[in-house]
Amino acid sequence: MKSTGIIRQVDKMGRVVIPKEIRAQLNIKNDEDSFEIFLEGDKVILQKYHPTCFFCDSLTDVITYNDYLICKECVEKMHSMLDSAE
Repeated sequence: MKSTGIIRQVDKMGRVVIPKEIRAQLNIKNDEDSFEIFLEGDKVILQKYHPTCFFCDSLTDVITYNDYLICKECVEKMHSMLDSAE
């Protein structure tokens, strides 16, 4: 992990500002992009959120069905399972 040398305080609401230079480097758009939050030991890791398939975590050809994101490949696999069950 590479240090940026930038230190930010946590405000009274528990917020931390991500510096403009880092947002620009990661192409983060205000009021548009989201972050996924991970814990690893004593570290908090922020990762730019990319919607992925509920079943396989694929980013390709993802559609929404009943509030779940599912990729085309998994939909085809489910169709095959239904066809073989008949």
